[in-house]
Amino acid sequence: MRVAVFGLGYVGTVTAACLASGGHEVVGVDVDPGKVDTVNGGASPVVEPGLAPLVSEAVAAGRLRATTTAAPALERADVSLICVGTPSAPGGATDLAYVERALDDVRRALEVATPPPGGHHTVVIRSTVPPGTGEELVAPRFAGPLPDGWAVATAMCPEFLREGFGVSDFFEPPYIVVGSDDVAASGQLEELFGFVDAPCHRVSVATAEALKFACNAFHATKVSFANEVARVFRGHGVDTREVMSLFCRDTKLNISPRYLRPGFAFGGSCLPKDLRSMLHLARIDDVDAPLLSGVMQTNDLVLRAAVDRVLATEQRRVALLGLSFKSGTDDLRESPNVDLAERLIGKGFDVRIYDPLVNPARLVGANLRHVEERLPHLGRLLTDTPEEALDGADVAIVSDGGPEVVAATVAADPSLVIDLNGGLGPAVEGLAGYEGVLW
Repeated sequence: MRVAVFGLGYVGTVTAACLASGGHEVVGVDVDPGKVDTVNGGASPVVEPGLAPLVSEAVAAGRLRATTTAAPALERADVSLICVGTPSAPGGATDLAYVERALDDVRRALEVATPPPGGHHTVVIRSTVPPGTGEELVAPRFAGPLPDGWAVATAMCPEFLREGFGVSDFFEPPYIVVGSDDVAASGQLEELFGFVDAPCHRVSVATAEALKFACNAFHATKVSFANEVARVFRGHGVDTREVMSLFCRDTKLNISPRYLRPGFAFGGSCLPKDLRSMLHLARIDDVDAPLLSGVMQTNDLVLRAAVDRVLATEQRRVALLGLSFKSGTDDLRESPNVDLAERLIGKGFDVRIYDPLVNPARLVGANLRHVEERLPHLGRLLTDTPEEALDGADVAIVSDGGPEVVAATVAADPSLVIDLNGGLGPAVEGLAGYEGVLW
């Protein structure tokens, strides 16, 4: 394929050289004549392990060259990859000026460049941009009448390249993500990266845009988490290097997909209690732990979001399907569902509750004391079947997604169904009033 790569920084140069090594014909575009001359001389304008020989070989083979103007790069090009910088603006927003300039250069180049065979060209954002950029900034530039012979689609294909490991990360990525609503564009990008042995995921443009932000935010959080744990325990004779080394050996819960999905607030007898205990240790040692403090605040915001979702309706009858802090247990200690019921009742809602495992007569100890404090009239609120709880209910809030709950919810078809944990399945998701707490 013929490929134009806009921006010859770390991402652009790595992308251009690696694509050329895969057999594509690549033209890099940059406003800096020094970078262009360096590439055309067979050298890399950036320092990156393994990159210099790739550039040298690709230039020598005639598969890579560079220019300061867009038109030569667009000549018969199948794809344009926008790899320019997206720095922070003073207020923290993403500065998209370089992206806009590159897009405008592409649009103007279409007026003079010869289209590829078949005329189909895909403009791909590879820079990190916020959700909505493709829809609001990229696609409109190519939506109007185009020069004869050109048909342009747009897409988002985020990169997952670490500086210092860019070349190896290009050839061994966790996956390739193609965000586009154009089938031909998606197929073209799968072909472009076809020499890379990695699964390809076709998603919406907004999902592809948000994914890179989510990844980088999580990476930053991991660094801060390890450092904050070290600060909290440093004054207690703990070698946190050993703690975190063992922490990472748990691939069942710690380093795993567990818990990493949008859903309801956490609760139970362990997580809230132990997090509060760590925060107490930090306070008595006069150690700031803003990340861990923020976890508790974020958890409460999720609970508030569920309450606000119900308050936004004009309905007053609510069925709460699932009361324990998670399915498969009758443990009500610090269950966010108990908090949710308490808040809704306090705001005047008529709440009926079904939980197949919760029987007030069998609750004992701390479990009993907790529910007596928070929901002293639980016996009057509980129903024997999900159908009873849903009878006359306008809103169903579902955390327990057992087959009988799913069937009853579909049959009742309330005006609003809030899926707390995102696992109710296609039957419930097909209802007109289906929503999640955070989606």
